[in-house]
Amino acid sequence: MTHPPSGILFVDKPGGITSHDVVSRARKALNTRKIGHAGTLDPMATGLLILGVGPATRLLTYIVGLDKTYVATIRLGATTDTDDAEGAIVEKADAASLAAVTPDAIGAGIAALTGTISQIPSTVSAIKVAGRRAYDLVRAGEEVELAARTVTVSRFDVLAVRPSDEAIDLDVVVDCSSGTYIRALARDLGADLGVGGHLTALRRSRIGAFDVAEAAAVEDLAETALASPAEVARTVLGAIEVTADEARDLRHGKRLPGAAERAAGFPTAAIDLDGRLVGIVERRGADVKSIMNLPEEPTE
Repeated sequence: MTHPPSGILFVDKPGGITSHDVVSRARKALNTRKIGHAGTLDPMATGLLILGVGPATRLLTYIVGLDKTYVATIRLGATTDTDDAEGAIVEKADAASLAAVTPDAIGAGIAALTGTISQIPSTVSAIKVAGRRAYDLVRAGEEVELAARTVTVSRFDVLAVRPSDEAIDLDVVVDCSSGTYIRALARDLGADLGVGGHLTALRRSRIGAFDVAEAAAVEDLAETALASPAEVARTVLGAIEVTADEARDLRHGKRLPGAAERAAGFPTAAIDLDGRLVGIVERRGADVKSIMNLPEEPTE
């Protein structure tokens, strides 16, 4: 008897296709419809996508909020209607304004966008407004106003500055909280400098402890590329080890008396002696109780 696949796929998305295209290819490669994602990338962007397959899609809840790292190119000197190179230029700086942008001014602008900041997301985004995606409303010609949100940019470093007659390109690396829009950082930096700005390249290199260097190419998607639910859960949440009897009790909704002292923090993963993920548990006083179970995996 064949069992449906279950695990986590780390994919290096190429540019020019949507994240949903990647999901569709994974569904075809693994012959299953049950695949979800832990956050999309714009079509022009490349880099790490994390997909959940089968029952392991339940783990995506614990992955979606992890911090992220991006490598990007910001072009100073023009504003677009999408805050990236996919959109139409709506305003362009003159040569005198661009020449007045000094390294010190760029540094001050970046410093103002580092730390815990209030950010208005780009209007061409997947955020829902009255049940519809913001980008769908914009494409339909409707005015969209998105509320500011608090995000954290823990690193915003310039890797290279490449000036030209019509623009200044900044290669940057950004460490940030989930929900931060790098396009909005480009827009706001350009606005602060008085010359406009937009994103011309974006690559997501890290989500939590997971690096794009370990990800599979889209052409190589297969069941053999799946990371085990236990391995991923342990990396994200830490873990406690449970016996077969304890695993059965957790799956039946029972508490494990006195087991809270085994964990470094909560929630955490419960992994059986064969290295299989039983579920995710939380503290109940001195005990632990499951808040999410995975079906029992078949033994080899």
